[in-house]
Amino acid sequence: MDNATVYHFVGIKGSGMSALALILHDKGFKVQGSDITQYTFTQRGLEQAGIDVMAFDEANIHEGLTIIAGNSFTDDHPEIKKAREMGLPVYRYHEFLGHLIEGYTSIGVAGAHGKTSTTGLLSHVLSGVAPTSFLIGDGTGKGTPNARFFVYEADEYRRHFLATKPDYAIMTNIDFDHPDYYTGIDDVYSAFETWANQVKKGIFAWGDDPELRKLKTDVPVYYYGTSDRDDFQAKNIKRSTTGSNFDVYHGDEFLGNFEIHLYGEHNVLNSLAVIAVSYFEKVNMDEIKHELADFKGVKRRFTERKLADMTIIDDYAHHPSEIKATLDAARQKYPDKEIIAVFQPHTFSRTIALMDDFAKSLNLADKVFLTNIFSSARETAGAVSSKDLAAKIVKGGEILTVDNMSPLLDFHDAVVVFMGAGDVQKYERSYEELLSHLSLKNN
Repeated sequence: MDNATVYHFVGIKGSGMSALALILHDKGFKVQGSDITQYTFTQRGLEQAGIDVMAFDEANIHEGLTIIAGNSFTDDHPEIKKAREMGLPVYRYHEFLGHLIEGYTSIGVAGAHGKTSTTGLLSHVLSGVAPTSFLIGDGTGKGTPNARFFVYEADEYRRHFLATKPDYAIMTNIDFDHPDYYTGIDDVYSAFETWANQVKKGIFAWGDDPELRKLKTDVPVYYYGTSDRDDFQAKNIKRSTTGSNFDVYHGDEFLGNFEIHLYGEHNVLNSLAVIAVSYFEKVNMDEIKHELADFKGVKRRFTERKLADMTIIDDYAHHPSEIKATLDAARQKYPDKEIIAVFQPHTFSRTIALMDDFAKSLNLADKVFLTNIFSSARETAGAVSSKDLAAKIVKGGEILTVDNMSPLLDFHDAVVVFMGAGDVQKYERSYEELLSHLSLKNN
């Protein structure tokens, strides 16, 4: 780390990048960055920290900078290209993170799904009992002075997490995703096993995942779940409209009764992983109970608001397993209400590869609407459309456009769940605007 340099983030509004920028800012380093001008949900934290965010322009690059390049941008990006031509230090996001976690008790959280929620939960709990720095994939980051722990979200995309070597790892699941990079489930497993062999002290893995059960590594693997073969087991689970309550055992040892104000079975499992890590770091279980009960969630994961007679939920779910978990959570909290899903498919390759699974998960809602596929910087076109997915959905499948969200006005006293990793929030805002106008008119 260099106090004399200015750390310039190319793509500073990216969820991991903005979190990393906030950490460096907290630690007293000079930070700035560039990105698109369109407003993103990560932007507010940067603004509040007083971090200068500029529009992309190669003129931003000059002597005295250290470049941290977002992984969405190739070396042909004008700013990165100019920095390399000038001989400035250039780090990729994941490379820099690998250096940053050294010197702490580091805990990396990886998985095809659930890593952001679990990282957020673990960060909250450990921060309540000891100084903790953290990097969460919802754009939240904190560099705490004299931190004991460093909790971070470990991204498996393009094997980026291999740049980090944590003390502990939590692995929530191994599932086939990112079909633009991974060739299949065996390729994904290979990446996780390679990372597992870089972990220094121990791994905490979900016991019901068949791929995680195959892990071969030199450090101990402790499984968590709801079966008797798991090292950390949740028993007597009671799910209600206010959250979940459960007992936790480590083998025959009773660790206590825990309560969370979160919804869905996946959040019980995430909590188990956090309890397991805390147990091995000898954190007082009563403190863990208090912090778990106090956690409210992370950005864009089951974020709720009420408008007129409707409940609107915003969620990042963009894989069939995540959609299933989000709808399960909605059913737990609102068992007597109609659940309407509005889903924005994210990337053409993922939509093609997981088409049948998407349809199966979405059909768990009472009614389904789709938007057009969100293309990414890496993938702007493909031989599939939302109409192909709609044809497989038995509970609807009508395509919504941002300038006509009126089909949603047919629902009353119900729950609308907007899901996607792209810009699905613009559809949400359009619907909320319609709903607000209608409420004013009726009043």
